Amino acid sequence: MSKIIELREKRAKVWEEAKAFLDERRGEDGLLSVEDTATYEKMETEVVNLGKEIERLERQAAIDLELAKATSQALKTIPGKEAEKEGRASSEYAQAFWNHMRNQGGYEVRNALTIGTDSEGGYLVPDEFERTLVEALEEENVMRQLAKVITTSSGDRKIPVVASKGTASWVDEEGLIPEDDDAFGQVSIGAYKVATMIKVSEELLNDSIFNLESYIAKEFARRIGAKEEEAFLVGDGEGKPTGIFDDTYGGEVGVTTTAAAIKMDEIIDLFYSLKSPYRKRATFITNDATVKEIRKLKDGNGQYLWQPSVSAGEPDTILNRPVKTSAYVPTIQPGAKVMAFGDFGYYWIADRQGRAFQRLNELYAANGQVGFRATQRVDGKLILKEAVKILEMKA
Repeated sequence: MSKIIELREKRAKVWEEAKAFLDERRGEDGLLSVEDTATYEKMETEVVNLGKEIERLERQAAIDLELAKATSQALKTIPGKEAEKEGRASSEYAQAFWNHMRNQGGYEVRNALTIGTDSEGGYLVPDEFERTLVEALEEENVMRQLAKVITTSSGDRKIPVVASKGTASWVDEEGLIPEDDDAFGQVSIGAYKVATMIKVSEELLNDSIFNLESYIAKEFARRIGAKEEEAFLVGDGEGKPTGIFDDTYGGEVGVTTTAAAIKMDEIIDLFYSLKSPYRKRATFITNDATVKEIRKLKDGNGQYLWQPSVSAGEPDTILNRPVKTSAYVPTIQPGAKVMAFGDFGYYWIADRQGRAFQRLNELYAANGQVGFRATQRVDGKLILKEAVKILEMKA
């Protein structure tokens, strides 16, 4: 943790130096010379790289903590105080699952796994490991950190949404009170399948030191997390979740820029285009390249809109609201939707309970490898459009 604090302090110092340099070297037209631009971008790159290293260290610490917690929890048994867990939560199932993944054991192992057999010949992961996977996905996926995550068993989930709200009226004494009821709609959330194939050499699997559980958790999170995040942001709903930047079912366009570049006033307009109740829990989501342009903008008091985090666990901010970045948000170009600001608790992610793994012994045998097929069913939709506002570039 001391390393993270040290990097945060260094990052804040470099950013202060970059701002001072920018203010000192700007000409009367507000622009930098070619040489000064190169110097400033070098300083800014250091700020970005330090930020990414801080995120990596925090993510690593969180995953290590969860994996350690799962291991220690599995070893704790207090006779008379805790009932024996059953099904996929039992230690017997967890042991049988990982023995099968390592191709250890025979009929007894397969018999113990029958309670977790999925429809495609794989096995549902043990409950404790599933929680580890979910935590790992949250660390890898910016939308899972902000959205509301629910678990469904089967079929579509119907979510009632208020389409229009009733109002009160002034009436005369003993006058007729007009009827004005709320109107309700529905948003349906289903489950789309996302999958990946993980290959491990036979030598590595037979090495007792190799932590297969940790490796699969991290690799699953990296691959599935990236594919999920892309869909949660720009997915079109065709065989995948619907993203917040979708033209039809995504957030509402709050501001359209008047030029090819973003202006300070347009960021402020985006902020206030969102209704006050949503702003209390709102977050900015954009691309790193867009943040790079916003770093140069100031408000009416001469303060830079973007401010770096100086405390562990605290995000960078724009207008005192957290800002998250993703490589899947469109970059600045004509007509592109480049930034979202809103309460992403109104974006619902539905996990179909039970992530499944299947060991494939023969598929890669010629290369001395064993395949592990991992699948997950998930959907995501913004259930209230007005809760998220979009900044769109001029076409």
